[in-house]
Amino acid sequence: MTNAFWVTGPLEGAIREATFDHHPPAMASADNPAVEVQALYSGISRGTEALVFSNQVPESEYQTMRAPFQEGDFPFPVKYGYASVGQVISGPDELAGQKVFCLFPHQTRYRVPATAVVPLPEGLSAGRAVLAANMETAVNGLWDAAPRIGDRIAVVGLGVVGLLVAWLASRIPGTRVTAVDTNPGRQAVAESLGLQFTTRCQQDDNDLVIHASGHPAGLETALQLAGMEGRIIEMSWYGSKTVPLSLGSGFHSRRLTIRSSQVGHLNPAQVPRWQYRDRMALALDLLRDNALDSLITGESDFDSLPGVMAALAGGSGGKDFPSASETLCHRIIYNRT
Repeated sequence: MTNAFWVTGPLEGAIREATFDHHPPAMASADNPAVEVQALYSGISRGTEALVFSNQVPESEYQTMRAPFQEGDFPFPVKYGYASVGQVISGPDELAGQKVFCLFPHQTRYRVPATAVVPLPEGLSAGRAVLAANMETAVNGLWDAAPRIGDRIAVVGLGVVGLLVAWLASRIPGTRVTAVDTNPGRQAVAESLGLQFTTRCQQDDNDLVIHASGHPAGLETALQLAGMEGRIIEMSWYGSKTVPLSLGSGFHSRRLTIRSSQVGHLNPAQVPRWQYRDRMALALDLLRDNALDSLITGESDFDSLPGVMAALAGGSGGKDFPSASETLCHRIIYNRT
């Protein structure tokens, strides 16, 4: 038997039995055998999972929002998530015993095609690898943004994705990267990554502004920070929320451009040469920097996931659960022994 976390209703979840075999013997082949994975950790993707947990996925997006190994259908009951790190306990010799990342929900054990797992590179701990899906999103966002050497860049919204985007952008020679968040509690982690932090950016000469706060007010801020002919990349997803936006004022006179970025599709410039698996391998390799441990702000046992999700979605979880305002990535542990 294998257990998973299920969203069972608006702001409600439970640990329930789930399907173990997502690659039954009849589908196995020499080119794509099955692997059995014992989960070690999983990560909560706060923005998207909070929208799923609070029933804010629009009906029009029920199909596009499906996770790779989702079980059930929106709105609920649904098994949802995509940041699982585990150890291969059976499968082809080249994968046996290896620690791997899989875009799989929060579940104790599962069997999937070997092509669905990506081995962790040397130097990357299993505990930090839960950030892989977030790093993949950040990589794709920067592909869409196409920053240039020397660009003046503002990143608005310092959740995990925003911090990773700012950190990656700051490693491009000559860039001036400003990390912006209204929460002063983000300053310490931003500065630990070598970023210039502010709660109120006054610079309106940015070549590129990347918005990742998940709040409409943050997108307004992004518009204000873009200079003449500036590019705004919108990485937030709002679910069923309406987003009002002031497109008067200087939007037209400054000839600003807003473009969406979504990790479900590769940037067209990469498509001729890159596959999704290549992008994930790159994300895992980029996570080998120990400084990124600062993005994991807490951890809980698997059995406590219903309460943890309620707290992270804005509910009151009490002292035993994480605070939504203070949490970046919350890690789930499957076996402490």
